[in-house]
Amino acid sequence: MSVKIAVAAPFKHMRKDRLQRSEFVFYIAIDRKWMNKEQANQLLDRAKSEGLVEVDGGAIRPLFDVAEVSIPLGFKPTSDVLAAAESPYEELIGRIAAATEKPPQEVVAELHRVVTDNFDGNLRVEAAAVILAKKYGVAFEDKLPALEKSAAKKR
Repeated sequence: MSVKIAVAAPFKHMRKDRLQRSEFVFYIAIDRKWMNKEQANQLLDRAKSEGLVEVDGGAIRPLFDVAEVSIPLGFKPTSDVLAAAESPYEELIGRIAAATEKPPQEVVAELHRVVTDNFDGNLRVEAAAVILAKKYGVAFEDKLPALEKSAAKKR
């Protein structure tokens, strides 16, 4: 959520629905001194990968309603806004490991056995994770859209 807040801040403060990349970086790095220029660009890249902004040429446009985002008084993003979000695949592996009380490495090994033994290597790991989740009765429905998107990116 702090990624969304950090991205919304320059748009709200400048009262614009589009910003140039340089304006965005200036606001984050120079005006607010939240991070350096490189980190501000990393923040923008993460926001783009999470579907929060659209970058068209040099213009940045938020893909969410900036007016609905509340920026707390004294807000300063922490370093976690630059860390990559855990993939839905990894999160599902973690859920299966917790439910079966197996180490994640063992779950991944079983997942790869499903792919190679049952599907001759013709199955994406995201789909195999869903198969294992079903096998062990682990909830996966909330991760399905993200898993589909992740599998589609690899094509």
